[in-house]
Amino acid sequence: MIDLFIKGGFLMYPIALCSFIGLAILINKAIQYRMLLKSLDVSADEILKQKPAIMIQLINALKEGCNEKELSVIGTRQVREIEGGLSWLGLIATITPLLGLTGTVTGMIKAFMVIAESSSVNPSMLAGGIWEALITTAAGLLVAIPVHVGHHYLEKQADDIAFLMKELTISLYMRCKGGI
Repeated sequence: MIDLFIKGGFLMYPIALCSFIGLAILINKAIQYRMLLKSLDVSADEILKQKPAIMIQLINALKEGCNEKELSVIGTRQVREIEGGLSWLGLIATITPLLGLTGTVTGMIKAFMVIAESSSVNPSMLAGGIWEALITTAAGLLVAIPVHVGHHYLEKQADDIAFLMKELTISLYMRCKGGI
């Protein structure tokens, strides 16, 4: 495995870095979203009792008598906080195949340089450049595909969290007229 990494050339390092960062974000967000969904999948009465951290600002705003527009701004700010990190996953899913493609180009350049510098070429002389081309392409795709799938899954989870927050806030807002 290390031999393949080395044969892939210098672009394997940023691809590996993208892999580690993407995996860390995926795990972190999956745990965070699971906890948030669990804390929000309760009734409005339970929200008032438990006061999950994600809802505290909205609950306090309701107690202070904020209007719908102010609640919307607070809710949007909370949702943006929840979605923090997802854009990095999208970026990683986009750039890793491009890094792999760049490795393909540099590998093929090396192969053609060998052809240009030699009067007789045998396949073993081209192997290094072709190895680099194929390995970096494969590595870029092997990182990008699961990160891309994970990114879309987490976006769906974030949308579910935002919907639950909105639904609970509306329910609490309707009660607000009677006092929380």
